[in-house]
Amino acid sequence: MENLLKEDERLDYLLAEKLRIIQSPSVFSFSLDAVLLAKFAYVPIRSGKIVDLCAGNGAIPLFLSARTKADIIAVELQERLADMANRSVGYNELNEQITIVNDNVIGIAKKIGYEKYDTVTCNPPYFPAIEASEKNLKEHVAIARHEIHLTLEQAVQSASELLKQGGKAAFVHRPGRLLDIVTAMRANRLEPKRIRFVYPKEGKEANTLLIEGIKDGKPDLKIMPPLYVYGNDDEYTEEVRLLLYGQNE
Repeated sequence: MENLLKEDERLDYLLAEKLRIIQSPSVFSFSLDAVLLAKFAYVPIRSGKIVDLCAGNGAIPLFLSARTKADIIAVELQERLADMANRSVGYNELNEQITIVNDNVIGIAKKIGYEKYDTVTCNPPYFPAIEASEKNLKEHVAIARHEIHLTLEQAVQSASELLKQGGKAAFVHRPGRLLDIVTAMRANRLEPKRIRFVYPKEGKEANTLLIEGIKDGKPDLKIMPPLYVYGNDDEYTEEVRLLLYGQNE
């Protein structure tokens, strides 16, 4: 495909899904968090509607497309990242299933519809906004990682506005924001139902939090078994290896 890649972009493999994704070391590359969220979230298998917020270069929609036949809308504020995502979707011939929307997550329900979606996934910025004088990150990365244009509370509110009653929202975040995210979810009619903590390895503190809530659900929170990324041999654990590489690695 001509003109697929721009500047320093490369075409990487999503091995478990047998797909390809456009990435750039200077603009954006997805992290393990995207893989974990895409595999953690509930998705309708055959039909339905899904929205991924803060889509970046489209990794989560691509991962989800291997698990579901549902329509997926991916919302990304940054034009460059949305363009990368759109080209990846086209390369994988998934245009009929995945739609990339280059727009603000805040108020997105006004444009794509209130309370009509079965699942919302979101990998929001993790860190508080930083002063312009402190930015030593490239702009694309700074916006993706820091609450410059979107706070956690705003992300949760948008997810709730999009979901049907009984729909599910799944987020990945840092464990230190656990109370913030639970508070924001409950304030927006999302009852936390499943939490899973991710650890670099046994004996270390958790560094990632996966949480899913149901819109207007009844209180009943399940703490799932821990997920360890690396074993004592510093190699990926079997569970993470399967997530990344699939059954035939």
